[in-house]
Amino acid sequence: MTVTPRSERAGRRLAHERELPGLLRKVEPLAARKFVIAIRRLADDLAYGLDGSRFLGSGIDYVQSRVYQPGDPIKSIDWRVTARSGKVHVKQYEAQRRIPAWFVIDTSASMVVSSIALSKYELALHIAGGLALACLDRTSPVGVLGAGSRDLRIEPSLAKDQVLQWLLQLRRYGFQESTRLARRLAELRPTLGSRALVFLLTDLHEPGAAHAAALLAQQHEVVVLQLQDPAEITLRGAGFVRASEAETGRALVVHGRSHLLDAAHADAELRRGGVDHLRIRTDQPFAHRLRHFLRARGLAGRGAR
Repeated sequence: MTVTPRSERAGRRLAHERELPGLLRKVEPLAARKFVIAIRRLADDLAYGLDGSRFLGSGIDYVQSRVYQPGDPIKSIDWRVTARSGKVHVKQYEAQRRIPAWFVIDTSASMVVSSIALSKYELALHIAGGLALACLDRTSPVGVLGAGSRDLRIEPSLAKDQVLQWLLQLRRYGFQESTRLARRLAELRPTLGSRALVFLLTDLHEPGAAHAAALLAQQHEVVVLQLQDPAEITLRGAGFVRASEAETGRALVVHGRSHLLDAAHADAELRRGGVDHLRIRTDQPFAHRLRHFLRARGLAGRGAR
């Protein structure tokens, strides 16, 4: 038996720790349970906003009216067509199928850098978990796609355990991970056989991300939930600030009162593409805004095809 010297073991352990990525509030059994409880509460809070939306279907949809046949329920009689035609007609309904929901999560370095305790990445993961559980409650299969340099793609499934597994897996992050959102969306687009709902949780730091989302929206429902750190909006009390972008290293020189990132171009691109877009700040409450946002775009009962 070979005994490794203590100093060598310590050196190996230190090197191994340097290779490990960061961790959102260390995943211990108790912390994991708290995380699951938090996203479950968010799912319950958002459930009212998702009811009857075009994203998740409205249960049944009217197809046509036909002549009454013995055995048809009285409550299904179409009284308007019956009065107009002089013959008793009943309404026919078609059960709505649940469209799959994809969650494309930006795992890049800019999502992790934060000026306050709560990072954009942690908030994005919280929101994705709540929305995913809300989708599963309405029997909509859920899939996930990582939009950073790590290779993560899980096909839509109704298995809640699988969703919880990728949520816990995504709690690990890296400070040097680059953004590949545009590439991931381009790779996802040809693989979606039928109409799908795609949630993008990102800070939109990649120049081509908005255009890629607009292209995807030509065939699918696309919702961009843009996470913002307060430092990206303004640096109070600061003069001119020299900074660098977390992923690309691109140098920035701005005034503390100005926006660090120009969002006008991305906003115009998303608006032209018909992409639903909501900004969520990490230093402000978000649940009620997200719930109203989903309800406003659900348009009360327009089922998904």
